[in-house]
Amino acid sequence: MTILVTGGAGYIGSHTCLELLNLGHEVIVIDNLINSHAESIQRVKKLTGKNIPLYTIDLINETEVKKVFEDHIIDAVIHFAGLKAVGESVEQPIRYYENNINSTLVLCKLMQAFSVKQLVFSSSANVYGFAKTNPIPETAPLSATNPYGRTKLFIEYILNDWVQTYSGASVALLRYFNPVGAHVSGRIGEDPQGIPNNLMPYITQVAAGRREKLSIFGNDYETIDGTGVRDYIHVVDLALGHVKALDALTNLTGTHVYNLGTGNGTSVLELVHAFQQATGQTIPYEITERRPGDVATCFADSSKAKRELSWKASRNIVEMCRDSWKWQNQNPRGYN
Repeated sequence: MTILVTGGAGYIGSHTCLELLNLGHEVIVIDNLINSHAESIQRVKKLTGKNIPLYTIDLINETEVKKVFEDHIIDAVIHFAGLKAVGESVEQPIRYYENNINSTLVLCKLMQAFSVKQLVFSSSANVYGFAKTNPIPETAPLSATNPYGRTKLFIEYILNDWVQTYSGASVALLRYFNPVGAHVSGRIGEDPQGIPNNLMPYITQVAAGRREKLSIFGNDYETIDGTGVRDYIHVVDLALGHVKALDALTNLTGTHVYNLGTGNGTSVLELVHAFQQATGQTIPYEITERRPGDVATCFADSSKAKRELSWKASRNIVEMCRDSWKWQNQNPRGYN
């Protein structure tokens, strides 16, 4: 199959491209490189020995994206592209709504115009808002606590409406939890621009000396040690989940929702201690005030993905820490 991957130069996108190529698929990437790096695609090419056309265009530009559809016979799409920082979305909500939603509308319009009927969408556990139960099943009530999460939720609604009017089409909405880790080679990984928004890259940057210490937001939650509990999933397991969903869509129609997580909760302090034990690096930290909007506990019920996609996360927290550190250690300034 020929797969168009939007946002394919990003963290999760690049790992998914690699897995697709290793399985014999052809991959085409659209990425405006606002929060990603072209170098990731070059490294995926070297790791796989295969070519990946990279179109450095904005998905919101319908004219340019249409040319990609005209130049290639595309069988399916995996849609990662979008702005993704929660804090930034609070400061710039209109930018997030305009970019994330309009780019998806352009993609849907062109998919239908060129008879492309399978779409895997990169959604998020953010659509569960303040979930009242853990583990969280796909049937949990939906809400969102920030503009970024609401763009994911609104796009889910849009795709559900769209697929009902597009005969034979199928959509997988993949709600994943906290991606961490890197490819075992250490050649591709997470390279956030500026101050990391996520915990693991902040930990690795502290270990590498790029940051003085880690700030832990609150230690008075009702959890095992007072710090927030999350479901950390290795990015390679996550990439393979997209491949499994894509395979399933060839025999399905309509909308299908899957959580992708380990089903295990790990606290912030547990992750810090695991990283120190797995790598031998010391992580200085301080406890600060809670962040508004943070929940105490959030982890997935991924039994539906296991049952229907034959997918299950297999990499443990030690592997996540080791692979994250290998990437950071080999690339102290990221792709630069």
